[in-house]
Amino acid sequence: MSDLKKYITERKKRDKGFAGGYDEGYEQFKIGVVLKQAREKSGLTQEELALRLKTKKTAISRIENHAEDIKLSTLEKVAHALGKRLEVKIA
Repeated sequence: MSDLKKYITERKKRDKGFAGGYDEGYEQFKIGVVLKQAREKSGLTQEELALRLKTKKTAISRIENHAEDIKLSTLEKVAHALGKRLEVKIA
């Protein structure tokens, strides 16, 4: 385990506020990464995806880099523009 992972694990154990914030931030980060990977796999640039969604490239960048509070309807639109379908799973 890396020093960073050790630090995060220990800090989460002793600081519940850090733990909650870290986990929430990580989940938001993952959403942006998944969207970026799907866009790239589809062979589209941010600008091309923006055109399909009738929005601006900056909006796509913001979604990919700061996916906090993204609406489910927005995720559905992005998936559709990429020729995909959105699946939500509660595990």
